[in-house]
Amino acid sequence: MTVPGKATTRLERSAAVTGIGQSAVGRRLNVDPLALTADACLAAIEDAGLRREDIDGLSTYPGSMPTPAGFSGAGITEVQEMLRLKLNWFCGGPELPGQLGSVVNAVMAVATGLAKHVLCFRTVWESTAQGGGGRQGIGSGGGGRFRASGFMQWTLPYGAASAAVWIAMMAKRHFHEFGTTREQMAWIALNARRNAGLNPNAVYRDPMSMDDYMAARMISSPFCLYDCDVPVDGSTAIIVSSVDAAKDLRKPPLVVEAVGTAVHGRPSWDQWDDLTTMALRDAGAMLWQRTDLTPADVDCAQLYDGFSFITLAWLEALGFCGKGESGPFVAGGSRIALDGEVPVNTHGGQLSGGRLHGYGFLHEAATQLWREGGDRQVAGEPRVAVAAAGGGPLGGCLLLRRD
Repeated sequence: MTVPGKATTRLERSAAVTGIGQSAVGRRLNVDPLALTADACLAAIEDAGLRREDIDGLSTYPGSMPTPAGFSGAGITEVQEMLRLKLNWFCGGPELPGQLGSVVNAVMAVATGLAKHVLCFRTVWESTAQGGGGRQGIGSGGGGRFRASGFMQWTLPYGAASAAVWIAMMAKRHFHEFGTTREQMAWIALNARRNAGLNPNAVYRDPMSMDDYMAARMISSPFCLYDCDVPVDGSTAIIVSSVDAAKDLRKPPLVVEAVGTAVHGRPSWDQWDDLTTMALRDAGAMLWQRTDLTPADVDCAQLYDGFSFITLAWLEALGFCGKGESGPFVAGGSRIALDGEVPVNTHGGQLSGGRLHGYGFLHEAATQLWREGGDRQVAGEPRVAVAAAGGGPLGGCLLLRRD
């Protein structure tokens, strides 16, 4: 019997995550970004038990981009040349359903037989590239004289130069409509810091209290400093393999149970039809249409926190709580703690672990399902994890299953 609204063809299940790798991660490492990329990619290949010669696909986000400084650390051509890969398929670019759209592309390539083992990577080095100056907004250029185009020609005259302002607008609307408070939203940052304290690779590990959070300087109301992710240097790599080719590899394959990539509203930061949410609303709904699993089956959720409100929005979009209920859901921090109903951002997220721009969440989902989390490992034997990335008009998510 076909369930109404459920997808009947789910080719993503013929793909699996088979290896992960990460370079050193830190503030102003002053290391060439291509070297960081090499470290992550080679680590992922080794983790999967593969050789460079086995890699026949390559995928990345956003590809090679000169501005803003450090937003892109390497593109397809550079990595293929560096690793001497013989590719049957490759893809890189920014116009995707969030950063993890590049992994979804790899899943599709594997599912359709275009490649057997796809190396996906994301490298950032904003911390070193932008030095001690003010942080550059996406699309605002690389310094000096700048003439806005596209939607920013309409937002810049009002001082809305970056996502910190655009997402803050959505948070304020959510506060207004549903009574969400800063004290509730603070638990996204507090939970992240609590988990980061158990992660030796996290950038910020010192304990943080509610008083510390509330005393931090405001960035764009209602966001204070601790609501904003931490620019770092680092690279993350993921291997996506066909399930058939994964059977004899080093680790149990993590099957891609479902993906969510939809955007049904206007592809706009400020003209979305419901400013209490974002494109992740549609991506989250699509994910559950492609599986018989439910939010109750998820053992941990790694949810984008470029700004803390985005995590609240993902919790609602993925059905862990009702529309408008994310504030009370996270209040007190017990439900989203390591031993809670749905452990969230077990590595510290981007708020305390460092802004690896999306890929860090999938890396952590795999780490948890392979039970390699160390002190931050979710209890028991987690078998299902969701990784989600993106905000504004961009959003994508993957549901992983360990059999």
